[in-house]
Amino acid sequence: MASASLQFFAFILALFGVFGDIAATLLPNWKVNADVGSNIITAITQMQGLWMDCTWYSTGMFSCTLKYSILSLPVYIQAARTTMVLSCILSAFGICITTVGMKCTRLGGDTDSKNNASFAGGICFILAGIFGLVPTCWYTREIISNFLDQTIPESSKHEPGGAVYTGFISAGFLLIAGVIFCSSCFKRQQGAWIYPPKQHHFPSTEQESNAGYSLKDYV
Repeated sequence: MASASLQFFAFILALFGVFGDIAATLLPNWKVNADVGSNIITAITQMQGLWMDCTWYSTGMFSCTLKYSILSLPVYIQAARTTMVLSCILSAFGICITTVGMKCTRLGGDTDSKNNASFAGGICFILAGIFGLVPTCWYTREIISNFLDQTIPESSKHEPGGAVYTGFISAGFLLIAGVIFCSSCFKRQQGAWIYPPKQHHFPSTEQESNAGYSLKDYV
């Protein structure tokens, strides 16, 4: 029962991780630059994401421009696109597989098949968490290095946006969920190895008496 409850908790974490991973991939605020200027009324907030760049004006206007050219993008943005999409795909596969392998569901067949499915789903979550953590760390490193560079003007410097923090949290949720699913199946198998099922042996005297003739027939 405790293992089933732990798997259900890991499944909820994985759901939050999947939704956060998709949101972080699509949001345009991976890095943000606020240019207030001399008048607060004409404040402009520039946001850059993996797929589009957006500009928000304090007057209420909002405009976005898609990044059509892939080859003109920096390497870290191209890598972030690829790894975040892979993270979303792997996490979605993990949700489908762990739904079959969870102990609280009636899918997946016998216990061994459900354990294997849960372990496979946990591996998908761990890989999805790694693929989501790598681009967020690389993207944050590029933002910090550009921010600390003295040769770059202040107007061109950015800070990490909400999408980066969402990616960090989602990757953490996926990693925790994957570790819980894998460890629960591993403990189950390890317990079976340490304490193998007992085999009932019949006494040899009973076997000999059943195999031979009864002595009462000769009295």
